[in-house]
Amino acid sequence: MKTQLKKDEKVILVTKPHWFTMVLPFLILLIGAIIGFAIGTYGLLLVLVVICYFIYKIIERNNNIWAVTNLRVIDEYGVFSNNTKESPLDKINNVSYSQSFWGKIFGYGNVQIQTAAEIGSTTYFAVEYPKELKDTITQMQEEYKQYQVNKQTTELASAIVAGQQNNRTDVAAELEKLYELKQKGILTEEEYNNRKKKILNS
Repeated sequence: MKTQLKKDEKVILVTKPHWFTMVLPFLILLIGAIIGFAIGTYGLLLVLVVICYFIYKIIERNNNIWAVTNLRVIDEYGVFSNNTKESPLDKINNVSYSQSFWGKIFGYGNVQIQTAAEIGSTTYFAVEYPKELKDTITQMQEEYKQYQVNKQTTELASAIVAGQQNNRTDVAAELEKLYELKQKGILTEEEYNNRKKKILNS
């Protein structure tokens, strides 16, 4: 995977197009090679072309990946260029998958992700183990929501503790000032005790 991960981000699942997508390129390679060798000398050019095409399709399949992390879904593709599209987990509204008759037999299908972004929805075609991809995204969404709840709870608790500590600091400062006024004779013992009681009860 070429995409750089963020802090505390980890990859949960990486998948790519099913090997079934290579059937057509292989048939083109096979037919082209047969015709090329049958033609003779000039047919070698055709053989070279279909070999290059087949190699291109292999590289394209290996570069076309879908990765699920604990923060987002990453779609990488491209042979001569690098292209990346990502969907944050908190922006995904729905995930579904579908399999044709052959998809059920060979284990591939399409996965559709609907997001709150302007793009609306994205479909990944001929995915290896589409149900696993769909379930992983759903599971990571639940864990991300729980992480956000825990984070907010921790931040709120920290804020409350900090407020209590600040309050204790303010009380201590007030008592110290009060004691200084008593020591200087500005306050009587009774006035000092009354004010001290008010501060401690506030």
